Amino acid sequence: MKSRIAELITGAVVLAIAFIFLGYAVAHSGRSTGTGYPLNARFDRIDGLTIGADVRLAGVKIGTIDAARIDAQTFQAIVTISVRNDIKLPRDTSAEITSDGLLGGKFLSLVPGGDDKLLAPGGTIAITQSAVSLEQLLGKFIFSVSDMASSLKQPAAPATTPAPGK
Repeated sequence: MKSRIAELITGAVVLAIAFIFLGYAVAHSGRSTGTGYPLNARFDRIDGLTIGADVRLAGVKIGTIDAARIDAQTFQAIVTISVRNDIKLPRDTSAEITSDGLLGGKFLSLVPGGDDKLLAPGGTIAITQSAVSLEQLLGKFIFSVSDMASSLKQPAAPATTPAPGK
């Protein structure tokens, strides 16, 4: 009987420690559980930008991507973000989709402008730069290099020789 009680107590302690580690990991994972104010931005393309991706200002995470949808009339992507309440952005703030590196994930980078007026909650960031597709850039580069190589390989025009006796 004492053995079963000892096993039960040991199991409860192990579970308690596991929950403490889980709570610590969630609290220090960099994910915010607080809410911020919403902003919108329109892009021609948002390749690779996912819901939950970071919104960064000067490289520091200040929010997340909450939603992405298509405007049925303009066929642009409308991205809804939440920004920490303590960060107030000027109206002429710009947004650009960038990546963490060659193989890294995409995030939204904000660059504040110099306007005295601030973006209101629910406002729209007017200055945006869409995602650049690495595949398209590589395709254009390869095409231009192969086009240049083929133009260099074309035979030169034959030299003209003067007619005999002249």
